[in-house]
Amino acid sequence: MYGPTDLKKNVLITLDGQPYKVVEYSQKVMGRGGSIVNVKIKNLITGALLPKTFKGQEKIEPAEVTTRKVQYLYTDGEKFYFMDPETFEQYELGSDMVGESKDFMKDGDEMEIQFYNGTPINLVLPKNLWLEVTYTESVVKGDTTSSVMKDATLETGVVIKVPAFIKQGDIVSVDTETYAYRERRK
Repeated sequence: MYGPTDLKKNVLITLDGQPYKVVEYSQKVMGRGGSIVNVKIKNLITGALLPKTFKGQEKIEPAEVTTRKVQYLYTDGEKFYFMDPETFEQYELGSDMVGESKDFMKDGDEMEIQFYNGTPINLVLPKNLWLEVTYTESVVKGDTTSSVMKDATLETGVVIKVPAFIKQGDIVSVDTETYAYRERRK
């Protein structure tokens, strides 16, 4: 069982027999040690967002979710197709379930699908991914300080901000939650 303060972003809980993922979290500490936790949770079956408040010593049930490693195969524009590399079983997820993760997915990449009672409910990407820069403006000579940021298009088509010294062909690490540049591969 979780207490309200155990909830953080991406924690999975069960509420009224349905699995939810915490997408936003804030805590307000009240006098005499009490606290109120406000969360926004996403129903992993219907996709509905719901604001919820938990107080003090409430008990929250963790969701009984299983996770399987899968390999991304392809998309037909509507659905995304994945395969379990051990059993060769294939899964299809709708674009609503894949969401912004599509910005970082390449054919053959490994990731995880979470299942609730045998039904796929959530796609989990690695926290950081290495992707190639396919296009970025050339740097102006002398303007190579790391504080100057510019746009770079990565091999998946997503555009992120990178330091001025990054050039086309570089491999960079990207945070898949925040879209933030982390480092360049040496």
